[in-house]
Amino acid sequence: KPHRAGYRRFKMKTVAGTDDYAPLAETPSRRAAEYEMARRGEKPDGPQNQFATLPDLLLIDGGVQHARVAEEVAAKLHLSVPVLGMVKDDRHRTRALVTAQGMEIGIQTPPALFALSGRVQRAVHRFAITYHHQKHAKNAYRSQLDGIAGVGEARKRLLLQRFGTVKAIRAAELLQLEEVLPKPAARAVYDHFHPENMPKENTP
Repeated sequence: KPHRAGYRRFKMKTVAGTDDYAPLAETPSRRAAEYEMARRGEKPDGPQNQFATLPDLLLIDGGVQHARVAEEVAAKLHLSVPVLGMVKDDRHRTRALVTAQGMEIGIQTPPALFALSGRVQRAVHRFAITYHHQKHAKNAYRSQLDGIAGVGEARKRLLLQRFGTVKAIRAAELLQLEEVLPKPAARAVYDHFHPENMPKENTP
């Protein structure tokens, strides 16, 4: 059964660009580092640290090359964990597992194994897609706060923590904004969303 409380995502720290294999080097390395810290007693061993024990198997969402990269990392870290890639069919369903050496393992029979691999694949995709949607939505919110004088990343976070959404920030009164930001920054935010209320300059 899925252990949803143990789901974990790693925000890449060393990967730049769209290299599909680099995250497969960073992620197991960081996961292994947490295991080593728990083994040495530097991190608690319990439900709060789901990486305190080694897994029985690493399933990699990709083919033989993906499995090979993950296995090489595991070997460098002296981790004795089987690694298998998940080979997809034309409908993007896992049709077979594959070793880093290219040997495919059929999973069509028994049907329970095919169903289990499909459940794992769908759960991982749901988790990843939900995160990407949340990330893009958050970036979209932030972009509407870009370019406001005196409002940097820290103050954007304060506004979003206080009001929840950009829509709520837009609807906030000046006094409410001043409860979160210094008066000049609060005025800048208010004027940004209410240019019609800005004082008109006198012209000769």
